[in-house]
Amino acid sequence: MNEIGRAASRTAVLVCQGRAAADGSVAVGRFSDPVAVRLLRAEERTPVDDVRAGVPPQGWPARSRYESVRACAEVMVPRTVAIDEALRACRPRQLVILGAGLDTRAWRLPELAQTDVWEVDHPASQQDKRARLAEAASQRPQGPEESERPAVELPVAARSVRFTPVDFSVDDLGAALEGAGHDPSVPTAWLWEGAVPYLTRDEVRATLAALAARTAPGSVLVVNYQTPSARAAVGRLLTRVAGNASTSGEPWRSLWKPQAMAALLTEHGLRVVSDNDLQSLTHALGGPARGRTSLRSGRVAVAEGPKA
Repeated sequence: MNEIGRAASRTAVLVCQGRAAADGSVAVGRFSDPVAVRLLRAEERTPVDDVRAGVPPQGWPARSRYESVRACAEVMVPRTVAIDEALRACRPRQLVILGAGLDTRAWRLPELAQTDVWEVDHPASQQDKRARLAEAASQRPQGPEESERPAVELPVAARSVRFTPVDFSVDDLGAALEGAGHDPSVPTAWLWEGAVPYLTRDEVRATLAALAARTAPGSVLVVNYQTPSARAAVGRLLTRVAGNASTSGEPWRSLWKPQAMAALLTEHGLRVVSDNDLQSLTHALGGPARGRTSLRSGRVAVAEGPKA
C-alpha cells in the first residue's frame, strides 16, 4: 500500500459502486446496501445508474467503467452477504474493520446497535471517506418540490464509529487501536475485507500478529482474500494496460491458497471454521453455478479466536 498511500483508494470507490449497483436488484432479501450510493459523487453514480438500467453506454471509456462496475457488483453480493451474516451471528461488542475503505456497515446494520466500530485505513482514504460522509449529510432530496427540504442525515446504526488512521506498511496497528480506545480484554470481531491482496506477505503477517495480540477469547476474524489465478492475473493486467483508473495504481501483492491461509491463521491462534469461494456463495444465493474468474478466486474465511 506504500504507493497508493498518498491518495485515497480508487478500488474503494469501485467497491462502493458495485454495492450501489446491486442494491435492491440482486439477491433481494439477502443483500442490501442503500447507503453506498450516498457515498458516491455525481460522476461516480453515472456507471451505477447505467448498470442498474442494464444499458451499456457508447464509447470505450464509458463502456469500460460500466463493465468494471457490473463485474464488481457480481463479486460484492456474495462477499457482502457472507460477511454480514457472520457478523450477525456473533453480534460483537467491538468490531474492527481493517482497510475499511467506503464500508457502510456501521451505517446500515441494525445488529451493530450495541457495537463500537473502529474503521482502520490509510489516512488519505479516511480523509476522503469523512469528506464523503459530510457531503452525504448535506445532500437534499432531488426535484423542484423538494429542493427546499432540509438535508437528509446519514444516521449511524452502530453504537459508535471511531476512525483510526493506519498505514499498514509502516504504522503500529496495535498502538493505533490502543490510542483509539479498543479494549483487548473484550471479544472483538475483526473484519479484513478486500485489503489482503494489496499487502505484501510480510505486511499480512505483521497485521495478523498485531490483531492476535489484541484478540480476547470469544473473538472472531472474518477475512476476504484472493487465491492465485492465472486468468485473474491476466485480466487485471489487461485492465491496467487499458488504463482503468480504479486498479492501475493499486496492484495485488499477495495471494494465498486456502491451506496457506489456514496455516497462517492457526499460527496466530485462530482456527478456521469456514472458508468458501465466492462462486459457491453465489450459487447458494441462487446465482449461476459457473461465473467469472474473480468469483472462483475470491474467498471469505471465518476463524475463531481462543476459547475462554
